[in-house]
Amino acid sequence: MDNRARLLRGLAVDERQVKIGGVRTTVLTAGDGPPLVLLHGGIECGGVYWAPVISRLAEKHRLVVPDVPGLGESDPFDRFDLATFDEWLTGLLRLTCDQSPILIAHSQLGTLAARFAVHHGELLQRLVLYGAPGVGAYRMPIGLRVVAIRLAVRPSEENMERFARWAFDDLDRVRRRDPDWLDAFTGYARSRALVPHVKRTMRQLVASGTKQVRERSDVPTTLLWGAHDRFVPVGLATAARDRFGWPLQVIDASGHVPHIEQPAAFTQAIEEFTRTPH
Repeated sequence: MDNRARLLRGLAVDERQVKIGGVRTTVLTAGDGPPLVLLHGGIECGGVYWAPVISRLAEKHRLVVPDVPGLGESDPFDRFDLATFDEWLTGLLRLTCDQSPILIAHSQLGTLAARFAVHHGELLQRLVLYGAPGVGAYRMPIGLRVVAIRLAVRPSEENMERFARWAFDDLDRVRRRDPDWLDAFTGYARSRALVPHVKRTMRQLVASGTKQVRERSDVPTTLLWGAHDRFVPVGLATAARDRFGWPLQVIDASGHVPHIEQPAAFTQAIEEFTRTPH
C-alpha cells in the first residue's frame, strides 16, 4: 500500500479526477449534507492531510477536498497566479457544490481564499481562515525560512523532521498517537517534494500566499488558529480580529496544523461555527 493510500485507509471517501479550467484536478468527496470545502495549505501532499478530520466532519456535511493544481496528485497550472486560482476555485465550487458552501482554507491557500472572497463572495456561504498569513502584515520567521529552504533543496528524512517540528506544537505526541499515519504523511510529502512541478508550485505559493489582504469581504468569516503556531503567530490573528471584527477561535496545544494535532478540538470548533447564525 502506497503512502497516499495509507493516509486514507479506513475512510469512506471517493476519489476522482475532474477537469477544471483545463487542469486535471484530484478531488476527494465524503458524507452528505450542506457542502463543506476543505482547502489545504501550501504543502506538497495536497488535501489528504485533512484525513484525521474527514470522518467526523462528513457526519453532517458533504465534504469536497481537492488537491490544488500542482500539489498532491493534481496537474499543475502553467502559472499559479491569482487570476488562475480564482478561475479554478470558481470552477471547482460550481462543479462540486449544489449550493454555496462553507470554505475552510488553511495557511497560504487561506490568503488566496480571503482574496477570492472579496471578489467572488456570492459563491461562498461562509469562510474559515485557518492559520492564514495574509490576514496581516506577515514576515516569515528566519528559522522557518531556513528549514523550508533546506527541505526544498534536499527533501531528506532529516530535513522533513526539522520542518515538521516547526509545524507541530508537539510532533512526538502526534507520533506516539499514530506512528503509522505520521510516517505515511511525511513519506508522501517527501515524495511529492521531489517532483519539479511541485517545487515550482510551492515557490509560487510562498510568493502569493504570504501577501497581506487588506480588503474586507462581505462573506461571514471566522479565524481559526493554533495557540502555538510558529509558522503564523496567533498575534497576527488577534490583530485581524480587532481590525475586521472577525471571531477568533484558538485551539490549545497545537501549532500550525491543529486538525492533525487536535482533531477533536478542530472539528468541535467547526461544528460550533456552522451552528452559529450568520
